Amino acid sequence: MTQPPHDEPTAAGPEELREQVEQTRHELGATVQALAEKTDVRARAQEKAAEVREQAATKAAQLKDKAAGIAQQAQDKLPDPFKDKASQVAGQTRAKAAQAGRLWQDKAPEPVRQSTARSARWARDNRTLLIAGGTAVLLWLACRRKG
Repeated sequence: MTQPPHDEPTAAGPEELREQVEQTRHELGATVQALAEKTDVRARAQEKAAEVREQAATKAAQLKDKAAGIAQQAQDKLPDPFKDKASQVAGQTRAKAAQAGRLWQDKAPEPVRQSTARSARWARDNRTLLIAGGTAVLLWLACRRKG
């Protein structure tokens, strides 16, 4: 017979031995499960892709809002004769944006288009929530700068 390792207690009886075997099986199962999760490259890649999509959608919404705010500020500062020209340029910009959107539809892979559409739909459906969150962040930043 072989000697048990020094760090493991020996069983006093058959029932205690069965309990130790069951405990070891449980620990081994948990270890195998953890290793399986770590080696599931596809699931990890999908999680990372979802995270990147969410970050991209958030950044795009922020940039769009910022650009709209800057454009409105600039248009408010223009003299009246130039406001018509600014409106015309804004229309041209919207047309170019629509053209870029069509190009995106033609060139982007289907899974990316679907996830982007879901993100955009969520942003449209939760516009108030996004505005409230953005306002809260701006207030926090303003208070942080003062302090």
